[in-house]
Amino acid sequence: MAYKVISLFSFNLLLLFLLPLYSHATSRNPHDKKLSSVEYLKRLQGSREGDKVKGIHNLKAYLEKFGYLSYNHSKNQTHTNDDDSDELLVSAIKTYQLNHHLNATGIMDANTVSTMMKPRCLVADITNGTNWMSSRKKKHHHRHGSFHTHFPFSDGNRKWTTSDLTYGFLPSTPAEAMNPIANAFKTWASNSHFTFSQAQDYTNANIKVSFERGDHGDGSPFDGPNSPGVDNTVAHAFRPTDGRLHFDADNQWSVGAVPGAMDYETVALHEIGHLLGLGHSSVQGSVMWPAIDTGATAHSLQKDDIDRIKALYNS
Repeated sequence: MAYKVISLFSFNLLLLFLLPLYSHATSRNPHDKKLSSVEYLKRLQGSREGDKVKGIHNLKAYLEKFGYLSYNHSKNQTHTNDDDSDELLVSAIKTYQLNHHLNATGIMDANTVSTMMKPRCLVADITNGTNWMSSRKKKHHHRHGSFHTHFPFSDGNRKWTTSDLTYGFLPSTPAEAMNPIANAFKTWASNSHFTFSQAQDYTNANIKVSFERGDHGDGSPFDGPNSPGVDNTVAHAFRPTDGRLHFDADNQWSVGAVPGAMDYETVALHEIGHLLGLGHSSVQGSVMWPAIDTGATAHSLQKDDIDRIKALYNS
């Protein structure tokens, strides 16, 4: 009996020692999931029309989410969730390649795969059939030889009717995020007719900033560790006058440039552009370009961003 008691005691001690190790070994950093959520794209490199490759259904979901693909009114509706590379998919890939200054072949080449794997904004590039990245500037010549420039927007009729806006942080917002995000508001204020001030009570603010996870109830779920995820998105914002700005809490965030992390201020600068009514830009290097590299920072607006916000509000 004494031997059994000692053995049971030893077994319990062993469990106490091994459980923390097992827990550490099986736990996953949410950022690891984020990085792997678009790994399926690597398998698709080189695929073209007529191919059947595991993971193409995820590519279809990716392109549909950002407005490039829709089977709703197509004779190919049966291909919506399969792994067949059909004509409609190839056409969508070509449009994506054109928007992102890639060789528009419709083939998933290395540059296309690499671009799709970058972290990006969850806001679509094409909405209701309108491609806001397809034509940055159109010159209209007048009889005197001069021209004006037309800038495409997500919806030119959705604008703020006041230039004095307030913003507030929901209680779950990380304390370290508040100053960088406030700096992003200041940058937009210094380059537009808007002024921004922080509201003491976020419930009364024009703009509400929060950090969310997965399906957070607004119809645009993030690809966090509890969802399948195919897009590697980091944040999204609603256009005027909704005023919601959501960061994906399952990303790895930082103040400033940190390898493998997203800079609060850089992402906020982009999303505030959406809050003010701007869509994505096809000018690579602009703040409103849809993708960003991890570890990269941008704390100032580019000429394209400034020109577009001034043109939208005639300021």
